[in-house]
Amino acid sequence: QVQLVESGGGLVQAGGSLRLSCEVSGSVVGLASMGWYRQAPGKQRELVALVTSGGTSQYADSMKGRFTISRDSAKNSVYLQMNDLNAEDTAVYYCNLHLRKSAAPDVYYWGQGTQVTVSS
Repeated sequence: QVQLVESGGGLVQAGGSLRLSCEVSGSVVGLASMGWYRQAPGKQRELVALVTSGGTSQYADSMKGRFTISRDSAKNSVYLQMNDLNAEDTAVYYCNLHLRKSAAPDVYYWGQGTQVTVSS
């Protein structure tokens, strides 16, 4: 069974930084990407950043220049360094694993989420 466990969330003042970690257990055969999404109350879940199996990173516009995603393939882990946080970044952050399977639908796994709260 594939499991994703996030950590590193918490309460931080505006302008501060946090580093989120996602540890993956299980097989990641067919890895397409690993990434971070977030969901604030009453809002849709949105992409924060992702990194593909080829090492290409992608960020939402509001994250560019502030957030950095990285991956440690040896540990099957993905990280999100968040700098210059503001109140709009307050949300539950979820780790995502995208596996692309031949002769089968793509599979997405999600972690349980970690709360990030930014006080202004």
